[in-house]
Amino acid sequence: METARILVVDDEEDLCEILQFNLETEGYEVEVAYSAEEALQKDIANFDLILLDVMMGEISGFKMARILAADPKTANIPIIFITAKDTENDLLTGFSIGAEDYIAKPFSIREVQARIKVALRRRNIVEKEPVHVIRYETLAIDLDSKKVTLDNVEIPFTKKEFEILKLFMQCPNRVFTRDEILDKVWTNEVCVLDRTIDVNITRLRRKIGPYGKNIVTRLGYGYTFEM
Repeated sequence: METARILVVDDEEDLCEILQFNLETEGYEVEVAYSAEEALQKDIANFDLILLDVMMGEISGFKMARILAADPKTANIPIIFITAKDTENDLLTGFSIGAEDYIAKPFSIREVQARIKVALRRRNIVEKEPVHVIRYETLAIDLDSKKVTLDNVEIPFTKKEFEILKLFMQCPNRVFTRDEILDKVWTNEVCVLDRTIDVNITRLRRKIGPYGKNIVTRLGYGYTFEM
């Protein structure tokens, strides 16, 4: 099994050293950068996960995450924000950018290690799955047959419900606004109300049973599928 490569980006040098030491003890290959500018000089596409501070110099963690999201080579690298900023707005900003997770300072090393393991396990599951299947635990979408299964049992879905779930599961943890959902699911259709989206998502939550709770409403922003 390949050693996972982790990039730690934080302007607190002592914190970087602590994280690097403990993560290397866990068997990871770790590099550190003390600013987003320094990090962006590295070949980031070769890392499996990034621990990223929010409050840094001219390029903040949020700005760096947006830069990485815009590049196809780095867009799918999981990012865990580590920061003293833990307000609801900061959380929503991080998740809307596509953050894998969010840990507020002060934190325990064991918590960081546990969250990294979960994030890497998710990535491994996604990369091993055939491209025509999107799966989260026992929930799966077959993009070829247009079928949704739960515990290997097919669930009847309307076309709109299928497209919404596909959108969410293709980009887990990303917040989609109602306008984005309309553009991607109700293409070329007119007079579609916000209420129509809400009704479809309510039905969708009910149909996927225990995974309905994974479809989370971000008030003022939209919806996301949390993994």
